[in-house]
Amino acid sequence: MDAAAAFAPGGQLFSVDPLERHAARGHGVVTSMAAGSDVIVLGTSRGWLHSVHRVFLDPGGKHCVATVVHPGGSETYYHHARWPRPKLLPRLRNALVNAVAWNRQTITEASTKEVILGTEDGQIFEIAVDEADKKEKYVKSLFTLSEQEGIKGLQMETAMVGNATRFYVMAVTPTRLYSFTGIGSLETVFASYSDRAIHFMELPGDIPNSELHFFIKLRRAKHFGWLSGPGIYHGELNFGAQHSSTSGDENFVENKGFFDYSKLGESGTKPRSFALSEFHFLLLIRDNIKVVNRISQQIVEELIVDNSPEITKGIIGLCSDASTGLFYAYDENSIFQISSSDEGRDMWQVYLDMKEYATALSYCRNSFQRDQVYLVQADTAFNTKEYYIAASFYAKMNYILSFEEISLKFISVGEQDALRTFLLRRLDNLTKDDKMQITMISTWATELYLDKINRLLLEDGTDTTSNAVAESKDSEYRSIVNEFRAFLSDSKDVLDEATTMRLLESYGRVDELVYFAGLKDQYEIVVHHYIQYKFAPDLIMLDAYETVESWMMARNKLNPGKLIPAMMRYVSEPHAKNETHEVIKYLEFCVKDLNNEDPGVHNLLLSLYAKKEDESQLLQFLDTKFGKGQTNGPEFFYDPKYALRLCLQEKRMRACVRIYSMMSMHEEAVALALTVDLELAKAEADKVEDDEELRKKLWLKVAKHVIEQEKGVKRENIKKAIEFLSETNNLLKIEDILPFFPDFVLIDDFKEEICKSLKDYDSQIEQLKQEMDDATRGADNIRSDIGALAQRYTVIDREEECGVCKRKILTAGGLHQVGRSYTSTGHMAPFYVFPCGHAFHANCLIAHAEKILDLQKRLSLLDRTAAKDNGGNMNGESIISATPIDKLRSQLDDAVASECPFCGDLMIKEISLPFILPEESDEKASWEIKPQPTGQKILPMTMSI
Repeated sequence: MDAAAAFAPGGQLFSVDPLERHAARGHGVVTSMAAGSDVIVLGTSRGWLHSVHRVFLDPGGKHCVATVVHPGGSETYYHHARWPRPKLLPRLRNALVNAVAWNRQTITEASTKEVILGTEDGQIFEIAVDEADKKEKYVKSLFTLSEQEGIKGLQMETAMVGNATRFYVMAVTPTRLYSFTGIGSLETVFASYSDRAIHFMELPGDIPNSELHFFIKLRRAKHFGWLSGPGIYHGELNFGAQHSSTSGDENFVENKGFFDYSKLGESGTKPRSFALSEFHFLLLIRDNIKVVNRISQQIVEELIVDNSPEITKGIIGLCSDASTGLFYAYDENSIFQISSSDEGRDMWQVYLDMKEYATALSYCRNSFQRDQVYLVQADTAFNTKEYYIAASFYAKMNYILSFEEISLKFISVGEQDALRTFLLRRLDNLTKDDKMQITMISTWATELYLDKINRLLLEDGTDTTSNAVAESKDSEYRSIVNEFRAFLSDSKDVLDEATTMRLLESYGRVDELVYFAGLKDQYEIVVHHYIQYKFAPDLIMLDAYETVESWMMARNKLNPGKLIPAMMRYVSEPHAKNETHEVIKYLEFCVKDLNNEDPGVHNLLLSLYAKKEDESQLLQFLDTKFGKGQTNGPEFFYDPKYALRLCLQEKRMRACVRIYSMMSMHEEAVALALTVDLELAKAEADKVEDDEELRKKLWLKVAKHVIEQEKGVKRENIKKAIEFLSETNNLLKIEDILPFFPDFVLIDDFKEEICKSLKDYDSQIEQLKQEMDDATRGADNIRSDIGALAQRYTVIDREEECGVCKRKILTAGGLHQVGRSYTSTGHMAPFYVFPCGHAFHANCLIAHAEKILDLQKRLSLLDRTAAKDNGGNMNGESIISATPIDKLRSQLDDAVASECPFCGDLMIKEISLPFILPEESDEKASWEIKPQPTGQKILPMTMSI
């Protein structure tokens, strides 16, 4: 026996070896038990010629179920490894068993536990046999397929759900795959399908046999395969997932697939048997075994079994041993073992070809394989110009591409940012032993950071960008500077100090130079940087005016925040009251002219204002809100909590009220204002306009304060407190403030206000009654007008003319054709007269509206229909039923007589309409007189009369 050469790049995956050969035995079968090979003799004493139909062995090799057929029917036997002879299962007599499913989770050496049997007539049985009893414990009929197709394959799996067991059962016929599941016993599970739909997959087709196999790993089914007519239907099994299928939780199959037999390259040839490994299908084609990768669906090997002379009918089928992972091929006389040799070693390449990169990485076994996966991902991202993603994948590679090759790829396309990303990721993957490489890459990354910062500064300096773009660039600039500083902090121990400082100095990044010098404890450089501000305190003390003037001339070249120590020293010294405060002048210049946003500058200016006795500048500063003009910016740059604390310390209570109000702390603002000025408290209470409830609450607080201040035995004080109600613009009523008065106050003190309040309510009630009476009278008048409309008439002069056709209104019908939609009166044509005095023939009005024309057409059609049905009545009226015609005539009357076309709303609206409508532009253009072409001779045209 020879094996074909392997097609997989890793060498041969499967091999076939002869296991055992023996003489043919018509009444027995060879089984591989725990104690070794043995021959089980199956037969009876009736003398019939028995032939073995199916043999089923449990995964542990202890229990065996076999079915034999003979002219009288079929018999099913059970055999245990310890028994000398099998036992007949009489309850299954004449039930031709085609499939058996073992419960791998509960089966023991002594007992089969639950076993499911499938028969040729579509029945499913459950049996259980104990070795000690020497007979079956029970045989139960679980289910019968309505189609009565023979069950060709059965598989069973269980899972624990709390303290209960969930069963998953798959059964196949030649054309269908059925799924059953449920919690409880097998009998309960199958009984539940009496009132719910059975989940099945149908694949019609002609095949001699149909098989169902589970691949078992660590005693659990991982995926399945069904040998059907058109191909192999397969998928992964997930029995532990929570499913939500409304038809019974049959959705435990995931990642379904289908292998078409046409991919075998042999037209019309179908497998006679198949086996399922972790990654492959083993298909029996004649006497050859083709190995097909289940994922890629490509043929990877072909095993040829040696046809010895004693083999007469060739290989019969394939089977597998779930406990050892071995596969077997067998004929009438021989058993062949099919061994696998690390069949998953090339699966990373299979998944890589399918672009399932994460799965491919999980099957990689060394760095070289992982590099190939990273390379494909990186090249794909690079080709689609996703350079940052490509940089991350290139950085993970160690062997296939060198550092220089990858760097040149980014340099060639001008992607400096992606190159920087690659260098940073590469640093993350280096070990501490690669000191030289870490220093070189870190230095290169430093230069790339500096180049990026300079490019952003150049782009920010252009005047062509919009405000939104400028803000975006500024945000990116700040972000990259912060990122660069973090990089310097992380890399301070690996960067060369002299080289890094020269780079920072050459790019003009003085702040970063000082920052890095501080990281490296080079304080001399830090001091040298700050020495330009060293003499500022002395200068401002010697000549504050000239110093401040020089600062103001420098404008943005100086950082006001760094001058704060000098200004604080100047502020701490005593000054004359009439002396101009130079620091305030400079700070106002920074805030108002330079639009400085430094919180320290704003806080210092606010503190200087707070120290002045006059609060006007402080209040003006608080009201200005220098940050309010910026998009999405703050209203102010000072710290409001610091400002509040400072104003409280300096007893600037009006400023405190203003700060409370700016912080939307209106209740605190009103409470503090009441201690300062009642009018200020009223103004603060009135500021809340969008919240009526809060506004009323604030006014009540003010009212309570007023009443408590004015309370006493004198009636004048109480009246003065009550007069406060008029200032609230009817927001507060007497009943709102009564609880604030003391208990001993007499009601006489409130008599006038209570009476006034009652009068207000009474007037409101009277006003409501008047409005109701007016509405009632209006409704009566409308009803009267509607009733009078039917009796309204006007007198027409016999010389009155139609406003459209200019004919006399009282023209005889013969002079002006009467439409069939109107009924003429005598010899006169129908007409309309409007209250304004204009009169029109009915047909002249109809020409002004499309709706009227449509109604006239429908009315004329009904008139003709009625005339035809009644033998042609002269007036066009139906003697059967005039209701539809009368209804249309009424609608036509309303449409025509609704308003005068000369005085109505339609004429007023047409004032704004152009003489030539937009849809008439083509017709307008056709009337234009175009200039004659140059050189064309125009002949004079003469006319003779």
